[in-house]
Amino acid sequence: MKRVTGIGGIFFKAKDPVSLGAWYKKHLGIDVQAWGGAAFRWTDESGTPVGGTTAWSVGSADGDAFAPSTASFMINYRVADLAGLLEALRSEGCHVLEKTDDSEYGKFGWVIDPEGNKVELWQPPAGQ
Repeated sequence: MKRVTGIGGIFFKAKDPVSLGAWYKKHLGIDVQAWGGAAFRWTDESGTPVGGTTAWSVGSADGDAFAPSTASFMINYRVADLAGLLEALRSEGCHVLEKTDDSEYGKFGWVIDPEGNKVELWQPPAGQ
């Protein structure tokens, strides 16, 4: 079974997410949107779109989206079979969170790595 097939997103906390987002926009050219992040469209080596995005987002340091982790970041990994991977991780003794989410954006599940970092696993909707 394939496990991780790519990075779907990078999320991190900031004391002042608006100012930090503005810094990234001004100095690194990241197109930070009103929702606090950007979507990087995937392309091949010639710049032709290939049908995928990587999300990048700055959130408030006060938020609890990464709980139970206390880390200031969370990486979202793209996977082909979320249910199968979560089952395999459980059988391997990993700390898999029981909650999953199924929405128009795909299926999401979470595992805590050995250092306490929350890792988000994302199975995109069919055809994406």
